[in-house]
Amino acid sequence: MSPGTGAALRMLAATVDAKAVAEIGTGTGVSGMHLLYGMRPDGVLTTVDPEPDHQQFARQAFRACGFASNRARFIPGRALDVLPRLADAGYDLVFCDGDRLEFLDYLAESLRLLRPGGLVVFEGVFANGRTVDSSPQPTEVLRLRELLRAVRESPELVPSLLPVGDGLLCAVKR
Repeated sequence: MSPGTGAALRMLAATVDAKAVAEIGTGTGVSGMHLLYGMRPDGVLTTVDPEPDHQQFARQAFRACGFASNRARFIPGRALDVLPRLADAGYDLVFCDGDRLEFLDYLAESLRLLRPGGLVVFEGVFANGRTVDSSPQPTEVLRLRELLRAVRESPELVPSLLPVGDGLLCAVKR
């Protein structure tokens, strides 16, 4: 994750005064740290990843940054298996950085998870410039284009595409 992307995530979490954030794709914890820095001091990050090793690494990184253990809830598993178990309208922000082939499904789950005025954010939507390249593209890029179109055309969302890192697609739920 680029420093600009991290700064944007921190600012977006602060903008919605995030107390509850769902993160799809824990990774090494870099995005989670940025989200936690932008969240309210009593906020909780719920992070989902199929790799327990990633979550253990992130847990250690959060601790090293001084975050209390109760600031993050780690749920191992595939996002599409875990997300249906999370509370409807219980989240201020949903950050999606998991499997790009599942981004459209994450969008549907995010709309259910977000409170009105909440924010959904997708990382990596430029796909290194391939989403605007007119040459034949792999399925991943075609799915990203579908996501961009779905967000743009949704009457439930107010979207914006931020040109930081590899692209942040952000949308506020009406």
